Amino acid sequence: MTRILVAFLFTISFGLRAAIAQQGADPGVWVQIEAQPSLREAQERAQAYAGALPDVNGFRLNSGWYAIVIGPYLRADAEQVLRVYRAERQIPSDSFITFSTALGQQFWPIGANVLNRGAITAPVQPEPEQPQAGLTLQASDETRAQALQSERRLSAQERKDLQTALQAAGFYNATIDGAFGQGTRRSMADWQRFNGFEPTGVLTTAQRKVLMDDYDAPLISVGMQRHVDDRAGISMDLPLGVVAFDRYEAPFAHFNPTGDLDARVLLISQEGDRNTLRALYEVMQSLEIVPLNGPREIRGNRFSIEGRGNGIVSHTQAELKDGRIKGFTLVWPEGDEARRSRVLSAMTNGFAPLDAVLDSSAGVTASQSVDLMSGLRIRKPRLSRSGFFADPSGLVLTVAEAVQNCGRITLDDDQDLELAHSDPDLGVAVLRPARDLAPMAVAALNDAPPRLQSEVAVAGYSYEGALGAPTLTFGKVADLRGLNGESGVTRLSLAAQPGDAGGPVFDDHGNVVGLLLPTRTEGRTLPRDVSLAAAAARLHDLLSKAGATAQPAQETGQVSPDELNRRATGMTVLVNCWD
Repeated sequence: MTRILVAFLFTISFGLRAAIAQQGADPGVWVQIEAQPSLREAQERAQAYAGALPDVNGFRLNSGWYAIVIGPYLRADAEQVLRVYRAERQIPSDSFITFSTALGQQFWPIGANVLNRGAITAPVQPEPEQPQAGLTLQASDETRAQALQSERRLSAQERKDLQTALQAAGFYNATIDGAFGQGTRRSMADWQRFNGFEPTGVLTTAQRKVLMDDYDAPLISVGMQRHVDDRAGISMDLPLGVVAFDRYEAPFAHFNPTGDLDARVLLISQEGDRNTLRALYEVMQSLEIVPLNGPREIRGNRFSIEGRGNGIVSHTQAELKDGRIKGFTLVWPEGDEARRSRVLSAMTNGFAPLDAVLDSSAGVTASQSVDLMSGLRIRKPRLSRSGFFADPSGLVLTVAEAVQNCGRITLDDDQDLELAHSDPDLGVAVLRPARDLAPMAVAALNDAPPRLQSEVAVAGYSYEGALGAPTLTFGKVADLRGLNGESGVTRLSLAAQPGDAGGPVFDDHGNVVGLLLPTRTEGRTLPRDVSLAAAAARLHDLLSKAGATAQPAQETGQVSPDELNRRATGMTVLVNCWD
């Protein structure tokens, strides 16, 4: 594996150098693997990574944090490096693609300046940081006594804010308590020295402004300001430099992006009770703006949801109080975490519900679609296929195409599944639920070959979940072998839909005699009513390899249409593949 990886990286490096030579410019694509608030910590971590990985660089971010990256690469190569290093566990799982526009002065390798934005040459060893290159110590604009006098007029919160800003800049690591003891004074002196001021240990009025402006730079860059929405009954700080109010569609006030930064804000306002709150909690998780990965919790009268993936990070929170549900959602692009966290903190700390609540009829004239909920697109899986319960613990049989290259596999929309076993030649997979289930019905497999021309029925989600329940499609057994004479496959005279693939094939006794396979045309156009199914005997073998025991066939007489429909509904499931 190591030889393969080295060869792979050499190929990328060679291709990149050629691309730069041709383009004459930095492609600007990097993989960010870590960020630290302190320059010392960032240098130490960069040094550690450089001992194991090539192309390690470090840059200061606009937020004041220090990012450790590898690169630069062409975009496709960066994505491949990200996948390989994640798979090898050589970089954190939350590493991501970033661009040169997000990077400032370079601090690693020491003295390097590949982006021509300046170099930070402070030493790696844990010594007090020295002034930046080119800076000379400046005399204070106030005497120490004057600075102390102006400092005494600060409120308790302002004193804590100064400690927080020093901590974010990497000069303070003690408790945020507003008490300016020896530790805080030492941190202030270090900050003064690093920024070219006389290290008195007491910040002057002008120096406090410089420190707080640097700390607030992420908020200033997005135009953070107070917004009062009298109609929704919410007052809070919003990044109005990058979003603007667009419309009301109950229960949301929509704020859409105004420029290149793809950020969005929703204000949540509606009347309701705990049932309404829980319904909102479930609905929010079905939207595209809330990716599947991330923590989420509902407790008492409030909930919070975080979603990460597909290029965005979203945070939603809401609380029920006095019959009103108020909250907000912030959607932010991935790769800008330091700024996102500052914006989110300001929104959360400044959130204040007012008496008014958004009318439930707001936005009723807006265009409607089954794919939209209050103007927000409902998240859809990349692929949906049918499957069925094969044992009492909830083991599911389905087609292999339903689980290929999936970031997540679910039963319907919420129950996670994992691959237990697969037969790629047959095209069938066995899935195990994350927790045991109690199926309403379990397939009874009939290993005996069905009779030619006997009637069969396939249960499946023909329209990939659009109808919300499986349908039955009837046909006959046309042959006990596949199109090329292969065994273990049954040919059916039955007009199935793509979504039916993976569904159970029933005989007239209600037993399962096969699993419907996707039709492999291999460049040929087959008649509409030609379908193929994996025989029950092959399914039996697959279940045994997955450590499960199939339910034997028991019925000897024909079952009624109602009974067949009941069994099909109880055992047939929708398997979703998510990116």
